[in-house]
Amino acid sequence: MYTEIQNFEEFESLKNEPALLAYFSTEACNVCKVLKPKVVQLLEAEFPEMKMAYVKSDVLPDIAGQNRIFAAPTILVFFDGREYIRKSRNIGISELQEAIARPYNMMFGE
Repeated sequence: MYTEIQNFEEFESLKNEPALLAYFSTEACNVCKVLKPKVVQLLEAEFPEMKMAYVKSDVLPDIAGQNRIFAAPTILVFFDGREYIRKSRNIGISELQEAIARPYNMMFGE
């Protein structure tokens, strides 16, 4: 499951988690609506220790601006509060899984 972010402070506190995937989208983005359940399913199946934050960029533009988000959907992956992965627009689930797997396994073991 994921946490829908309500304010900047909530997002900043989640970044302190060992592993966080932040999913940025807008209400008008149809690709975002199709991709989000696939990302949720990927995290539940492959990366159970990773938290997911859902950020509506059009509702919370301050968070999007602070993280230099200019397109939807955009996925940021943080490990120990540092950004490791940034994917925008055309995001493949298998490509995302491969990108997350190595740092995730280094942090949590296989």
